[in-house]
Amino acid sequence: MNQIKDLQKLIKLTGDRAKLDAKANETYIVYKTAEGQIIKEFNNGDVIPVTEQDPPHA
Repeated sequence: MNQIKDLQKLIKLTGDRAKLDAKANETYIVYKTAEGQIIKEFNNGDVIPVTEQDPPHA
């Protein structure tokens, strides 16, 4: 049993589930890219970088 591969699989499944939930609730997911940029990804494929000027989500 390779724990690293198991963890990578769980992380991927968590991301896939987040995308499904976002689609069902007509919202978006937020994640950090390898370059350190925080991104909002909508279920229609739109990707918007998050800036410090964005208002907080209440």
